[in-house]
Amino acid sequence: MKHYELERVLPEEIEKRSFELITQELGEKTLDPENELVIKRVIHTTADFEYAKNLIFSPHAVTKGLEALKEGIQIITDTNMGKAGINKAALKKLNCTVDCFMADEDVAEYAKAHDTTRACASMDKASRLSGDCIFAVGNAPTALVRLYELIQEGKIHPRLIIGVPVGFVNVVQSKEMIMSLSGIPYIVAKGRKGGSNVAAAIVNALLYQVK
Repeated sequence: MKHYELERVLPEEIEKRSFELITQELGEKTLDPENELVIKRVIHTTADFEYAKNLIFSPHAVTKGLEALKEGIQIITDTNMGKAGINKAALKKLNCTVDCFMADEDVAEYAKAHDTTRACASMDKASRLSGDCIFAVGNAPTALVRLYELIQEGKIHPRLIIGVPVGFVNVVQSKEMIMSLSGIPYIVAKGRKGGSNVAAAIVNALLYQVK
């Protein structure tokens, strides 16, 4: 029988040990100190070290995101999976909320009436909220495209866009559109990679840094 060498790590020490291994494997690669914890949290979630180079941050996006969280901002996701992955205890501590409108009846009706996707319709609904939001998009490139359009029309001004949809159709283009915006902070996973788990990991990485 083959013998396997297993690390003996206490349950409460597993995450700490994981981050130690991530740091070791990154080796001499230098990460921007402002962005480092976000990048490592995404790697921890995905076990994919390519995020060390394909996560793109607008200038001081992390700092601006932290400032918004300190104000008790509303976070909008494009999936209930992304919403579920965001740490609720950390949200509550900061008086922040997270919402996903994708399953709302009025969103379904609006999407059907306007021959669009629910993701687009949910962004339209978000544009009618009273305050600015953080958007965490991990699944639907159409949500990013609609956000871009709403920003260009002056109907919405996100405090931060986390643009990490995964897939093939219009995924790359939607992310490039967000990165072309001026004056809107963003964290984008350049290319095809991403996902709702990545969007939630980025939000959590920000939440855990708020003092």
